Amino acid sequence: MTPFDKRYFHTHTYERVSFARLSQYWWSNRFYAGLARRYGRPGGRLLEVGCGLGHLVGQLERDFETHAVDVNPWALGQVRQVAPRTRVNEASAECLPYREESFDVVIIKHIVEHLVHPDQAVHELGRVLVPGGTLILSTPNLSSLLRPLKGEGWIGFRDPTHISLKPPDEWLELVNRVAGVRVLRVLSDGFWDAPYLPVLPAIVQKIVFGSLGGVQAMSGWIFLPLRWGESMIAIGRKPVGADHR
Repeated sequence: MTPFDKRYFHTHTYERVSFARLSQYWWSNRFYAGLARRYGRPGGRLLEVGCGLGHLVGQLERDFETHAVDVNPWALGQVRQVAPRTRVNEASAECLPYREESFDVVIIKHIVEHLVHPDQAVHELGRVLVPGGTLILSTPNLSSLLRPLKGEGWIGFRDPTHISLKPPDEWLELVNRVAGVRVLRVLSDGFWDAPYLPVLPAIVQKIVFGSLGGVQAMSGWIFLPLRWGESMIAIGRKPVGADHR
């Protein structure tokens, strides 16, 4: 049985804050949707790999022909309610049920770190992406400036299903070499894993450390460099005429 079942979604941030517009989960999805609109082709075919409860892909239904996959049939049932226009498939990122060059935009948000064979998933992302298509990939950022302050309590280490954590350079090399995608931009999402210090109240730290990430998420203005946040976000494009294997 998959560990990403109904219990997983009940014990993580997804369901508790799905529609709360003051939550970082809602704003995070809004930010990624903005990236898809900015770098993707309007009206094209978009795939979210590991869609969870569907709140991100649901924000993009008016802009793209949306498709989504997840390994959890219960979660896909929620997607059908949240994103009724989206076509869904129960499938793993490591074996996508689509033909080569099927999608103009592929989003995989915090999925690769959960996979036994992330290199195979990265290959699949490149395989289904059309030449000129856009890939948006995110994963926990081992290069975060504040990770040493959290030690073993850092967000990337707390989830036991994070079995494939890698430094950003390794992920970027996989995207380029295995997916055949040229990375255009690498950024981060801010320090949202407060508290970082033992003295200051947690609410104060959330404001102090999280303010820049909040500004980026709410404004859509991309300005946070890789080391200034807990996630690595890579935006890439598959070259036209690339020989992708």
